[in-house]
Amino acid sequence: MNGHPEAEEQQDQRPDQELTGSWGHRPRSTLVRAKAMAPPPPPLAASTPLLHGEFGSYPARGPRYALTLTSQALHIQRLRPKPEARPRGGLVPLAEVSGCCTLRSRSPSDSAAYFCIYTYPRGRLGGRRRATRTFRADGAATYEENRAEAQRWAIALTCLLRGLPLPGDGEITPDLLPRPPRLLLLVNPFGGRGLAWQWCKNYVLPMISEAGLSFNLIQTERQNHARELVQGLRLSEWDGIVTVSGDGLLFEVLNGLLDRSDWEEAVKMPVGILPCGSGNALAGAVNQHGGFEPALGLDLLLNCSLLLCRGGGHPLDLLSVTLASGSRCFSFLSVAWGFVSDVDIQSERFRALGSVRFTLGTMLGLATLHTYRGRLSYLPATVEPSSPAPAHGLPRAKSELTLTPDPAPPMAHSPLHRSVSDLPLPLPQPALASPGSPEPLPILSLNGGGPELAGDWGGAGDAPLSPDPLLSSPPGSPKAALLSPVAKGPPVIPPSSGLPPPTPDARVSASTCGPPDHLLPPLGSPLPPDWVTLEEDFVLMLAISPSHLGADMVAAPHARFNDGLVHLCWVRSGISRTALLRLFLAMERGSHFSLGCPQLGYAAARAFRLEPLTPRGVLTVDGEQVEYGPLQAQMHPGLGTLLTGPPGCLGREP
Repeated sequence: MNGHPEAEEQQDQRPDQELTGSWGHRPRSTLVRAKAMAPPPPPLAASTPLLHGEFGSYPARGPRYALTLTSQALHIQRLRPKPEARPRGGLVPLAEVSGCCTLRSRSPSDSAAYFCIYTYPRGRLGGRRRATRTFRADGAATYEENRAEAQRWAIALTCLLRGLPLPGDGEITPDLLPRPPRLLLLVNPFGGRGLAWQWCKNYVLPMISEAGLSFNLIQTERQNHARELVQGLRLSEWDGIVTVSGDGLLFEVLNGLLDRSDWEEAVKMPVGILPCGSGNALAGAVNQHGGFEPALGLDLLLNCSLLLCRGGGHPLDLLSVTLASGSRCFSFLSVAWGFVSDVDIQSERFRALGSVRFTLGTMLGLATLHTYRGRLSYLPATVEPSSPAPAHGLPRAKSELTLTPDPAPPMAHSPLHRSVSDLPLPLPQPALASPGSPEPLPILSLNGGGPELAGDWGGAGDAPLSPDPLLSSPPGSPKAALLSPVAKGPPVIPPSSGLPPPTPDARVSASTCGPPDHLLPPLGSPLPPDWVTLEEDFVLMLAISPSHLGADMVAAPHARFNDGLVHLCWVRSGISRTALLRLFLAMERGSHFSLGCPQLGYAAARAFRLEPLTPRGVLTVDGEQVEYGPLQAQMHPGLGTLLTGPPGCLGREP
C-alpha cells in the first residue's frame, strides 16, 4: 500500500483576488450571507498529502492504483500489473473535477465499495471532454469498512471542491458537508443562436448535478422577464441566481434586485453567469479570474460551469448610470459611445451568426468610420489601479460511466411565476446516457436522490454498480412537493413571445431604488473643480468595469471585479482605419496599450459625465441601447456579489 505522490508546483498567491466565500457557508439571509463570506483559511501547500490509499479498479480485473489527494489534485499511480515510470493521466487537477460519488455492487458477494469522480480534462486539441474514473475500495474484509473508506475519500474531495476546510485530526465524516446549495437558473432559450437550451440541457445541468448542486430552472420568454421574476423572488429560498445566456440577462437580474424595496439585502444575493450568448464579456473575465486559458463557445461554457461547481463569491463593483431623462440603471460591464456602441447595435441584424456578428459589424463600422464631438469629464481615482504586465503598459492621459435518467422527487419552493418549471432531478441526460451508469450518493447528489440504474454496465462481466444508500440528506434539505413538470424536449416558445428589437427608449427600464450617487451633482449642473474635462472629436469612448469587453476582448487587462474603479478608454479623431483595426486585434491579447497609439487615451475614475455634442449617435449600457443624450455615472465598489469560483491560484490549469 505504499505509493508516492508526484510533485506539484506551489502556486503563487494573488491577494487582490481572494475569495470572499464558498458553497460551504450557509447563512440564513442574504445580508448575513454576504457578511459571512469571509476569506477562507490559507490553503495547504499544493503537494501536502491529505489522504493516501490503495484502490482497485472497475471492472475488478483491472489495474490497482495508489491514490494521493492533495489540496489541488488527485495523484494516481498504477501499482499492478506493472508500475508506470511516467503515468499517463496520473494527475487530476481539482480544477477539472465537477464532483464525485460513492457506489456499491449489486452482487451480494462483493464486499467492495466504489469511489467515482467526474472530470473534464482538456483533449489534445484543447477542448474539454467529460470522463469518469471509478476506483474500488477493497482493502478491508467487510463491506461496511470498505464503504467507510470510499465515503471518506468522497467527503474529503467534496470539501476541497467546495472550499471547506478539512479537520486537522483527520476525522472525516458526513457532518462536514452542508446541505446542497440551491440555485435559481434563468435560461434565455434564444441565446447563442438558439443553442442556449441545448447547451444547458446537455452540458450545464449534468455537470452541476454531478457537483451536488440543487437547482430550479426558468426559461425566460420576453425582454425584462428575468427582471420581473427577481423582483418578486423570496430570497431566503436561494443561495444564488445564475443566468444561462449572454450578458443581457444578468443586466436584467441585477437591476431587478436593485429595484426591490429591500435592495440593500437583495443586491448581495450572489449572481453567476454561464455563457450561452453572443456577448459573453463577464464570462471571459470570470474565466481569466479562474486561471483558465482564453476560451470561446462551448469551452468557455464548460470552464465557467466548472468554476460554478466549485462555488465561491467575489465582490462586484456596480456602476450607477443616470440618463438624460433622470432615469437610472446599474451596469456591471460598460457604457459605450461611438464606434463600440455603433458596432454593438448595428450588428443586431446579424445576431443569428452568434459572436461572428461582432467581427462583421467591426468590418462594416471601419468602412463607415464616424467621429463624434463630445465632452468627457471624470473624477480621477485617488489610488492608481494595479499595474498591468509590462506588455500592458498604459498611456499616461476509457469508456465512461455516465448518468441515466430516473426522476427524483422535486424540491419545494414558493410559486414564482406561471412560467416556472421546477426540475425533478436527476434530469434526463441524453447526451451523457449510457447503460450501467452509476448515480451519486444522496448527500453528494441533487435533491438527495439516488435512483436505481436503468441497465447493466456491459462488456466486463462484473455485477453492475448502484448508489450506496448509506448517507441521508442532511438537515435543512428541502422536502418534496408537487410542482409543475419540466418538458423533456426543447422549449416551446409561443410566436408572440419572441424578442423583437424594442424601441430605444424601452430597451432599459429605469431603476428607482439603489444607493445614492453622492459623488455626482445633478446632471446639467457644474462639476466640482477636482474633475478633469476633455472636449474632443472622439471615435469612441468606453467606460468599462471588468477586464473584458467580450469573451476574447481584454479592454482593461489590469481591471479587477472590485477595484472600485471605472476604466475610461477613448480614441480621438485622426486615427486611421488600419491603426484602429490594429488596436482591436491587440485587444484580443490585452496588449493594445503597448502599441503607443497617440489617439488612445485612458483614465481610472470613480465617476464620469459624458455630454455628446453631436446631435445623433448611439449610447449603450452593458450592450443595451439607451436614450441618447448626456449621462453620468458613479462607481459603487463591491455593491454586488459575483459567483466566480476559486481565483487563479487555485484554478490555474497545469
